[in-house]
Amino acid sequence: MSQGFDREWRLGELLDAPLVEKIGPAMAALLGGDLAITDEAGTVFWGLPAPEARREPLILELEPVAYLLSSSADTPALKAASNLLLALLRSQVRFKMASSLHLEAVAEDFESLRREHARLMESETRYKTLSEELEERVKKQTAQLEERQQMLYQAEKLASVGQLAAGMAHEINNPLGFVRSNFSSFSNYLDQIAKLKAQPGTAEQAWQALDLDFVIEDCADLLKESASGLERIARIVADLKGFSNVDRATQEFTDLNECLHQAVSMAETQKPAGINFRLELLPLPRIVCLPGHINQLFFNVIRNAMQAIQDAKRPGEVKISSEANEEGIAIRIHDNGIGMTAAQLEHVFEPFYTTRPVGSGVGIGLSTARNIVLAHSGRIALDSQPDGGTTVSLFFPAPK
Repeated sequence: MSQGFDREWRLGELLDAPLVEKIGPAMAALLGGDLAITDEAGTVFWGLPAPEARREPLILELEPVAYLLSSSADTPALKAASNLLLALLRSQVRFKMASSLHLEAVAEDFESLRREHARLMESETRYKTLSEELEERVKKQTAQLEERQQMLYQAEKLASVGQLAAGMAHEINNPLGFVRSNFSSFSNYLDQIAKLKAQPGTAEQAWQALDLDFVIEDCADLLKESASGLERIARIVADLKGFSNVDRATQEFTDLNECLHQAVSMAETQKPAGINFRLELLPLPRIVCLPGHINQLFFNVIRNAMQAIQDAKRPGEVKISSEANEEGIAIRIHDNGIGMTAAQLEHVFEPFYTTRPVGSGVGIGLSTARNIVLAHSGRIALDSQPDGGTTVSLFFPAPK
């Protein structure tokens, strides 16, 4: 027997017990006597069939599914009752078929959704695995990139330190040389003064013979010049001290004008001929910052300005200005060097991007500068025109 909506139906499936208990007595009353209902196998479904009862079949889909049995009803009445019951059974069949069709459709939809759900779960698992693999690869590549960037940063810093050391050596050797020469002259003068004791004649004659007036006068000049040289060395060492703590993580109340002076002093040691510095610094409030990092920031920007003037192959000027208002501190570093195109400006803060020839720069100066500014909650912007120079604007918010 088919189990689908169009299968053959048994009497027990079409007439449940409550329905039989309603129609059985009603039909028996209409027939005016006894009545019994059996299925196609003769099993009594309702009532008590009399031995001499007449039997009327209820044919559904060309096959009898039930029989009406009565000994009191005449044949037309029994036939009419069977037609009435058959109409009821057909109505039940249509209802059951519609219900089965609906259940099959719902079951099919549920199975389709279950398969789709399984497919989506499999897809989700696959994509989740792929995402984890990609995330792991990105982590590894990011770690490698950071490691290489750190290596290049260290290489750039060592190169800067080397240039700085060479400039410092030149700046210190110059005053050191004339101080050493002065001390040598001063030693000779002392020897000459020591001869005064053994000089024949009067003291006046000996003084004149040894030309001690000149010795005394020159000694004063030598001491004054030597003191100036030592002061110059001390200033260079003090400026250098600001750059010796680049990696120090301690924040301090700092005057950014002092940082600019120190950066300019360091840049002076590397300044090519034909480049001048012009400082227009207004009084600034002290802010909490990492002075070593700020020094490195200013030095990188000033060094770029000098290189831009060199690339223009003409004399130039680096103008450095500072001012403060209620919102914060603004610093501008302008050069009249070669400038940059709009396309170059879009990439200047990208690590390892450089407009200089291969081997002339790593390209992390401005990216490092931006990181330092952002770490101090500030901002940095560039304005440049080809062959019209570049202005780097730095802003540091006022402490709240």
